[in-house]
Amino acid sequence: MKEFEHLMSVWQGQPKPDKLSVDDALKQVKKGIRGITSKLYWGIVAMIGLIAGAFIITFFFPFRSPATTVGILIILITMVMYLSLIVRHYHILNKHDLTQNPTEYLHTLKEYQKKRSKLVGWFYYVFMLLISTGLGLYFVEILEDAPLYFKLVVYGSIAIWFIFITFYLRPRMFKNEEEKLNLMIDRLIRLQEQFD
Repeated sequence: MKEFEHLMSVWQGQPKPDKLSVDDALKQVKKGIRGITSKLYWGIVAMIGLIAGAFIITFFFPFRSPATTVGILIILITMVMYLSLIVRHYHILNKHDLTQNPTEYLHTLKEYQKKRSKLVGWFYYVFMLLISTGLGLYFVEILEDAPLYFKLVVYGSIAIWFIFITFYLRPRMFKNEEEKLNLMIDRLIRLQEQFD
């Protein structure tokens, strides 16, 4: 009986879980979403500039080798695909108002997170493969008169860059964003459970 009483006193002595302030939780979630949408917005602006530059290079600079033009077109198409992806993500995160219906917003965030993790997983590799292929084809004509060692350095740099991005940068970049999304979803779930 003594052990039971001791166990009860320890259990009752546990700190109560802090109740989230609705205003604080909503401010934190809005701030997190604003951070992600801001990154997406500037990504959209940068991608539009890059697409315009690639378009100008493709159609206004004369190239002798069709491989160069094909390489730039591959890069251009890949950038347009990426632009459409980030515009879609921007609209998903930006279209709902958190204060209107938090439950629906939570559902939207969970759906966004599922779709994003599936899409990013395969799209990222396709994106990197197409960009690397496009650069490789682009450099066929550009490096035509370059010495062999310089060609090896350039193509080796492209391969190293692809490996670095794929195995080092990508996991860290997306893990950071996943953590932010998880934190926002967790806050909304805790807030919802408070009122259930």
